[in-house]
Amino acid sequence: MFRSDFSRRTVAVNVATGHSLKLPFRRNPVQDAAEHAYRLVVEQSRRLAFFTMHGVPDTLDGRFEVICLHAFLYLRRLKGEGEAAAALSQQFFDTMFVDFDRSLREIGTGDLSVGRQVKRMAQAFYGRIRAYEDGLEGDDAVLTAALARNLYGTAAATPEQLAGMAAYLRREAGNLAAQPIAALTAGNMTFGAP
Repeated sequence: MFRSDFSRRTVAVNVATGHSLKLPFRRNPVQDAAEHAYRLVVEQSRRLAFFTMHGVPDTLDGRFEVICLHAFLYLRRLKGEGEAAAALSQQFFDTMFVDFDRSLREIGTGDLSVGRQVKRMAQAFYGRIRAYEDGLEGDDAVLTAALARNLYGTAAATPEQLAGMAAYLRREAGNLAAQPIAALTAGNMTFGAP
């Protein structure tokens, strides 16, 4: 889904001599951190073990679900960490949905329906946030039910796969909780193996 086209922004300016000169825009550090964090979330979400060992469907829906799972973990960690983290969370969300919009257009979704699709994706993401948050606060039965409904919504998962993903989600929530907020607000994070 994600293409690293968040390259350096430049603008051509015609000067009095008629020459063009490329001047860089000033970089927005919050946007840079959000783009970097999103890139890391997508890289983790593309790891083959999710689709082979854990049985997540290797489809557009399955890939969306794995990205949502990791985005949830990152945003959950930023929650309550102050204004800078809140601004980064919003920029991360915006970056993610701009990428989803671009991806829908690339696969041929018509311009008139892209907005509706993105709105549905946002509603689905908010639902997953609630479900995974409830699951992490509850016992494994609540978490595995949330994973079965969402992550495995289009495929049947074995009890072992559900248990493995529940353990992964709990472990990575703890892993992110142990990472310094300064690194996370700079867009840096590490995930463990799936």
